[in-house]
Amino acid sequence: MASILRQIVAGPRARHPEAGLDLCYVTDHIIATSGPSETYPQLAYRNPLDQLVKFLDSKHGEDWAIWEFRAEGTGYPDESVYGRVRHYPWPDHHPPPFRLVPMIMASMRNWLHGGELGGGVVTGDGRPMSSGKDVVTEAQRKEKRDKRVVVVHCKAGKGRSGTMSCSYLIAEEGWKPEDALARFTERRMRPRFGAGVSIPSQLRWISYVERWTKGGKKYTDRPIEIPEIHVWGLRNGVKVDIEGFADEGKKIDVFHTFKKEERVVVDPEAPEESGISDMIWEMAGYSVTKQKEKAPDEAHFSEATNPGETPSSATEEKEHIGKAKTIKRKGTEMLHKVSPAGSHKGVERTKNDSATPSKADVIEASSEEEPGGMAVILRPKVPIRIPNSDVNISVERRNKTPKSMGLTMVTAVAHVWFNTFFEGQGPERDGKALDSGVFSIEWDAMDGIKGSSRKGSRAFDRIAVVWRVAGTDALPEEVLEPEEGQPVPQVRPADWKGANMEDPDNQKDLGLRVQSPASADVSKASSVKSAEETVVKKDGGELEGVKSSGPSGEDLLIGDHGEVKGEKKV
Repeated sequence: MASILRQIVAGPRARHPEAGLDLCYVTDHIIATSGPSETYPQLAYRNPLDQLVKFLDSKHGEDWAIWEFRAEGTGYPDESVYGRVRHYPWPDHHPPPFRLVPMIMASMRNWLHGGELGGGVVTGDGRPMSSGKDVVTEAQRKEKRDKRVVVVHCKAGKGRSGTMSCSYLIAEEGWKPEDALARFTERRMRPRFGAGVSIPSQLRWISYVERWTKGGKKYTDRPIEIPEIHVWGLRNGVKVDIEGFADEGKKIDVFHTFKKEERVVVDPEAPEESGISDMIWEMAGYSVTKQKEKAPDEAHFSEATNPGETPSSATEEKEHIGKAKTIKRKGTEMLHKVSPAGSHKGVERTKNDSATPSKADVIEASSEEEPGGMAVILRPKVPIRIPNSDVNISVERRNKTPKSMGLTMVTAVAHVWFNTFFEGQGPERDGKALDSGVFSIEWDAMDGIKGSSRKGSRAFDRIAVVWRVAGTDALPEEVLEPEEGQPVPQVRPADWKGANMEDPDNQKDLGLRVQSPASADVSKASSVKSAEETVVKKDGGELEGVKSSGPSGEDLLIGDHGEVKGEKKV
């Protein structure tokens, strides 16, 4: 039964329905796998840890080690993998704090080149530092170099694992980003099931890694501040947060939520509305987008990470889009016909009044608390301080239902990460990034909900985030990649049992939500969920479409006890 559950969670595997483990060889020396577990209920549908360890022992002896990236917790204690694990956790569906990248790259390189696995500790104040020991001789290193493998895992073994696998190939083995992303998609994903790395911000980080490598691997982490954000086409009822990493990158903190009095409406003309019908149909599975998760065209390296289309798949996708459009059109017409008298006024709008929100959507915009406009400036009373160079802008659009219901309808959710060192041209300026700049992005290029492309109805057209180096006593910190053979620090792992609240946005989704008693100047429609709601984490969708593949890209058939089926026993 457990084997069947694991097959369902990982998606259909027509050729090898009895496969027991979910992993792939990205190259001969890099293995990507979904997060293993040794406790229930995850054990029923995740990679059983004992079987994964048995497989690795049988194939690689003592020459394997794990790099884990799970801020939600590994699901197993270190001793279950002989302590052969390195911890660099950050929240799911996000890029890492860039200061972790040099450590991850160096530690993987040292191990693969035959070096010592250990060599880093975390001090009492939470800052990583080297231990200063290097016990592997050059002869031992050369002997082990061809045998070593790294095993990377996050939750599904796609986004975070793919980001770091591709980063290593780019930074340490000289691959082009396009080739690395295409390889990961080819080895990790089944045909026509989308990209291995599809989240725009993670792809932006891979572009940063390429520039970091070309610029001599120089990186400076600086405290910055956000004096204002310019927004074009801002819809009513949109909450805007500024977020950043905390606790060594294991958590995301909300540094500021813009209030009503911090909004300067330059052009109050209302942008064109599509209503909430698009959001409703998207929730119902009839989004007029691609069938499987692909990086949006606006994302970095989208052509490389997205799998190539065959004539048959292209035809199928066109048919899917056409069918979705037809169902949406007919369904929307039917909704309008059954709306209460008077509620459908304005459905058939002329060009002159097309900017007026559709009354057919019953739910009215909360324009009083969070007004929009064609041009709006979000200006905090004091500049928002962020302790490092990684910035996340999170938006959520809410529409109020009648007060008696006590509910709010969330119609849009999206976010975007950027790093001011790279946006300030740091690699191109010999590591001396500009002290200020502007990061701009359009709505279609934003990250969607929980790593997907779903964002709901449009919350804005474009934003421009104004940033500058903070005028504080905190000095910029140069983060260098340790040289080969030098010990490399790691960070404290998250609680392996999973008692972590790493992301304030990880439960955001489209649909109805209970209102909270939050202050009216922010919004009556808060992001706080009902206290009675039980959070259930569903893993099936995240693992859909992944496959197991061997060092040469062949389908890898692994039995329920960690053995490779079809191999002759010696």
